[in-house]
Amino acid sequence: MSASDSVVAALERWHRFVESRDPELLDDLLAEDAVFHSPVVFTPQKGRAITKLYLVGAMNVFGGSGGSDFHYTKELRTDPHAVLEFEVTVDGKLVNGVDILSFDAEGRIREFRVMVRPLQAIQLLHRKMAEMLAKLQAGTG
Repeated sequence: MSASDSVVAALERWHRFVESRDPELLDDLLAEDAVFHSPVVFTPQKGRAITKLYLVGAMNVFGGSGGSDFHYTKELRTDPHAVLEFEVTVDGKLVNGVDILSFDAEGRIREFRVMVRPLQAIQLLHRKMAEMLAKLQAGTG
């Protein structure tokens, strides 16, 4: 499988996760040493477990609070990276952002970076993600 093929396959698996919101799909998709870069947390979150926690939290936030309209509007690929622009409405506010993914040689996500606009959306997501992460860590989300 070429690098390009592995990126395409990984993106297909990522889209399956987004559609199904099944956290188990992330187990094989995330590299063990994956790093998550949040739009609101200064420190990179390192490791598969914490990256998975943030991604599951984000999908829960985007799937609730009137955010069931999450969708990607653009997808750009250049080995071994992809940029996916998204839109979603959360609590009546339009959130626009990009997911920047970098893949390892096996087609696993090794870096996941999220950027969001406008400022009101960042503030809203900061509050909602903090609430969701607390629920997930407590096992109640």
